[in-house]
Amino acid sequence: MTWMSIANMYFQVGDQNILVDGYISRVPEDAFHGGGGGLASTSRAFKPDVAAVKQVLDVMGGPSSIDLLLTGHSHFDHSFDTATWSKLTGAPVVGAPTTCYQVQAEGIDPSNCTSVYGGERIAISDSLTMYVIRWNHSGDPAKNPEQHNPVELTSVPQPDAQTGGLRPGVAEDFPNGGGNRAYLFVLEGTQGRLSWFFHDSASAIDLHVPIVVEGKDYGAPLDNLKRAMREAKIDGVDLWIGTGGAPVAELVLPIIRPKAHLPVHWDGLWNPFLAGVTQPFSDPALERLLASSGVNLLAPRQYMDKWRLDVHGTRALSNERIQKKLAFR
Repeated sequence: MTWMSIANMYFQVGDQNILVDGYISRVPEDAFHGGGGGLASTSRAFKPDVAAVKQVLDVMGGPSSIDLLLTGHSHFDHSFDTATWSKLTGAPVVGAPTTCYQVQAEGIDPSNCTSVYGGERIAISDSLTMYVIRWNHSGDPAKNPEQHNPVELTSVPQPDAQTGGLRPGVAEDFPNGGGNRAYLFVLEGTQGRLSWFFHDSASAIDLHVPIVVEGKDYGAPLDNLKRAMREAKIDGVDLWIGTGGAPVAELVLPIIRPKAHLPVHWDGLWNPFLAGVTQPFSDPALERLLASSGVNLLAPRQYMDKWRLDVHGTRALSNERIQKKLAFR
């Protein structure tokens, strides 16, 4: 598994190569305005940086290196490049209905995107099963509702008439997609079972509160997680990949009982991907909590850092060849 900045993860499982989120373009910070978090609206439409995505894809091995595209949610810093990855590789997309509407706006056939709502069990291969968990988004309904509250697009957004781009504001063409989708993966390996839990956002404020969109109750995230764990017949995971710091960890750790934790979405939104990590990971409260819980912290140091998960645990691997090609230090 490889961390590709923000919440972008690349899983290589047998002959299946799965990219989650994959946001390589960078919409500039000064384009956003409004809302409690300052991300509601944008000054103009934007198009993905296709050349940047292709550069990363090329060093990963080209189109054959991606078999499946997932999005946790549909904000710009997660799904903005999803259609581009699909165009370059032909890989199908799985995500919120909002993600499917977004990629259709960029020319992806509707048949190449599958909407998930939470509760689905998807066989990715004979040995790998993915459980879709309806989840929430970071923030606070009292402070930044346009960013936090669950909102789905109801139709394909209309590209800008002059540029063909979309508006990346979270109250424009890139709402969160009805909250979030977390994913629980269970692999029936030759030496035993392996499992990992991924989410790319979370708010401790209402993880226990049901997510309701257009009057439909999708359940509370923590209850949904417990249900997926029961369905998968596991009482703990080998690895938790997620975000939210100590407040979220306090709620999630007792349910998933992870052996290790890989934190994501801590490196900011605005620095160019090719600039690499500009400051080291630091979250003292989370670090103390993980240590007291006996959970091994896997702190990324640079984009494209890589790990291997097997029956012996999770350990770092060298990815120097790829990182050198991208001029990371």
